[in-house]
Amino acid sequence: QVQVVESGGGLVQAGGTLRLSCAVSGIARVDAMGWYRQTPGAQRELVATMTTGGLTDSAESVKGRFTISRVNANNTVYLQMNTLKPEDTAGYYCNVKGRPFFGSRGVVDYWGQGTQVTVSS
Repeated sequence: QVQVVESGGGLVQAGGTLRLSCAVSGIARVDAMGWYRQTPGAQRELVATMTTGGLTDSAESVKGRFTISRVNANNTVYLQMNTLKPEDTAGYYCNVKGRPFFGSRGVVDYWGQGTQVTVSS
């Protein structure tokens, strides 16, 4: 059974830092891992992702402030968030794209339970 477990959210003042962690287990192959965020009433949006090969994608709003990194051997992804702003307040969700079994033909999306990040002004 594939499990995605996040940690690291919390309350921080504007200008502060937080580091989110996410680990996936029970999966045969990981193609990409990353983070999305969502506020009430809004669609979930991309924050940053990284493929197993090291290719990254991130939202314009976080470039220069957030850094994504991965430890492929441990199937773990991190999101270092610096210079946080009140508009970064959201539920942050880890996303894993991968294959549950060896020989699986399709890529499956897996999601963590979410971790809340609140930035006070």
